[in-house]
Amino acid sequence: MIVRPGGLDHPATAALLAAHLADMHASSPPGSVYALDLSGLATPDIAFFTAWDGDDLLGCGALRTLDDGTGEVKSMRTNPAARGRGTAQAILDHIIGHARAAGLTRLLLETGTGTMFDAAHRLYARNGFVPCPPLGGYVATAFNRFLSRPL
Repeated sequence: MIVRPGGLDHPATAALLAAHLADMHASSPPGSVYALDLSGLATPDIAFFTAWDGDDLLGCGALRTLDDGTGEVKSMRTNPAARGRGTAQAILDHIIGHARAAGLTRLLLETGTGTMFDAAHRLYARNGFVPCPPLGGYVATAFNRFLSRPL
């Protein structure tokens, strides 16, 4: 498995992100989906990463750099065919390394609740993320969780 920057222009990435957005909208209350589409991820403040096994896209994730020296983990998604292979951990490790190299001091994220998000909650807990107040312009609801970890 290789995690590398970029990949937004690859058709497999577009398909994975479209499936991600569809799942988020299908399993989330209206107004509580903060997942980004391709254009939302193609901004100067976001570093986007993809994980590959040869020509097979395993997953993706992103890091948004915020003005206060923190970073926000975005768009973590593993291809269903690649689950159980450590893809999410590899991408998160890459994001953490990139954030440290950029001099960021803390990572933040917003995620949902419910069965669909259980694996993500376990991943973030294993990696030192703990509950925190809402970040940025996010609205706290019974559906979402906000997590942070120092770097």
